Amino acid sequence: MKSSLYLNRGGSEIAHALAWITKHSLPITEAAKPEHLRRALGAISVTLAGKTAAENTTRRKRMILNNAFMYAIERDHLDSNPLKRVDWQAPPTDDEVDFRYVPNPQLAKALLTAVRAQGARGEHLEAFFGCIYYAAMRPGEIAALKNTDCVLPEDADEWGELILAENHPEVASGWTDDGTPYDKRGLKRRARKTTRPVPIPPTLVRLLKEHKKRYGVAPDGRLFRAARGGRVRSTEYCEIWKEAREQALTPEDAKTPLADVPYSLRHAGISLWIKAGVEPPEVARRAGHSLAVMYRVYAKILRGRQTHANHLIAVALQDHETEPEPG
Repeated sequence: MKSSLYLNRGGSEIAHALAWITKHSLPITEAAKPEHLRRALGAISVTLAGKTAAENTTRRKRMILNNAFMYAIERDHLDSNPLKRVDWQAPPTDDEVDFRYVPNPQLAKALLTAVRAQGARGEHLEAFFGCIYYAAMRPGEIAALKNTDCVLPEDADEWGELILAENHPEVASGWTDDGTPYDKRGLKRRARKTTRPVPIPPTLVRLLKEHKKRYGVAPDGRLFRAARGGRVRSTEYCEIWKEAREQALTPEDAKTPLADVPYSLRHAGISLWIKAGVEPPEVARRAGHSLAVMYRVYAKILRGRQTHANHLIAVALQDHETEPEPG
């Protein structure tokens, strides 16, 4: 955040905010006491609605709290980090995907067809949704996708590749340095300049080539952009998704959480890779997950492959046991 952004809002507003913070804050030595630390840790582990926060949210907020105490030590306000003296664990969260509501390959394709059927806006976003499903990309990664990131073979029946390098997550314009409604970051959980190559099937190759031919690219090379050149907003693609969902699903299914958000296409794509037999480390790499996160989120599907793994081990053991002993 730029300091000038706050200065432009007027000194009185800043003074009011600082006065509120002073009134509702504890001195650092009081905040470091175990009873207050436990209250703080409990507060960062729930959402504003009172529900248990996601593990990564709690971890990120705890890290910020830890940094505040480390700065207090640096400024000689504390002798040691009080967090290390408190035995506290974040409440357990269930991050596993509920696969009852993840679209299967047939429904995923029907949803993409329904997206295209939504007229000009749907046709413009068909390849956008295709990237979510066929490449398991996050919306922020798709928003940052540039023409130079795409390796699209001349033969549309061959596999291509996307070299993902950036992520443009949607945020309020007041939180960015240049006032844009999205941030510019490196890939999630990756070093700033790290890239992630993702092979893409011929279906997505054709979608991207058709999109480029019909809509061109932005001056900065981005493939997907709004009418005025900015980032495709979530309000737009979520509206298209809602209409496509109503068209592709039965009235009964439409009342359930089945494929309720565009992100469900990412879950569907990753699930397809796992069921197809792609090794978990490779699935995690393509999806931009850590292996630990993938095992936690997709535990049910990975457990389902245990039967197949057990069979392979049983065959290997049987072959070993039936080998003739040397003379």
